[in-house]
Amino acid sequence: MFEGEVALVTGGSSGIGRATAVAFAAEGAKVVVASRRSEESGETVRMVTDAGGEAFFVQADVSISADVQRMVAQTVERFGKLNYAFNNAGVGGNMVPTAEYPEDVFDKVVSINLKGVFLSMKYELPYIVATKGAIVNMSSVAGLVGGRVGVAYYASKHGVVGMTKAAALEYADKGVRINAVAPAVIKTPLTEGAGFLNKDTQLGAMMLARHPVGRLGEPEEVAQAVIWLCSKRASFTTGHTLPIDGGVLIP
Repeated sequence: MFEGEVALVTGGSSGIGRATAVAFAAEGAKVVVASRRSEESGETVRMVTDAGGEAFFVQADVSISADVQRMVAQTVERFGKLNYAFNNAGVGGNMVPTAEYPEDVFDKVVSINLKGVFLSMKYELPYIVATKGAIVNMSSVAGLVGGRVGVAYYASKHGVVGMTKAAALEYADKGVRINAVAPAVIKTPLTEGAGFLNKDTQLGAMMLARHPVGRLGEPEEVAQAVIWLCSKRASFTTGHTLPIDGGVLIP
């Protein structure tokens, strides 16, 4: 599907990012794995190459403009172009009420989850316009509904939805499609660290109960949605935020 094309995945060290990097490679794309974590990202690169694909790692913090510029420049220097980007890097932040939320943590979450997507699109778009490619941004069901705690996460993910719509309108007539995905709880190191995956705890049981399908999501299920949104099969889809939520948003 993507033979000879180039895909950049931020936050590619684990979870959804890793699964998407592997999925892009399985479809024939050359893959750039970007993240702050070199050891884990190296494992993602090995998974791609062991399966016969081509990939390399760029260390980058998406909240830092110079890092993002270098990330994109190294991608184009290595592979000569950029067709697709999955702007996935993100953090969770604190789960406390708004009045108790630390200002420094708020700034960190917004810098990575929201500004990081902005910076990524800013420097990716000139090259993606040239290839008439596609971008997928990482939002969340938290970008489509409210919640009782975690104000910075909800704010950042709502912001991603708005930026995706704005950029999609700006670049629609240039042959570039820009969409977002909005997963519910997916089995990743991030959600495991937050305590969401242990169904024997009150928090874990509550998270599981929120999903009408009776289970949590797998990273590969989100990855396949990203692949579809980048593919020609989604050629008439832009500015859309696609829930991958096991029915969470139905009620």
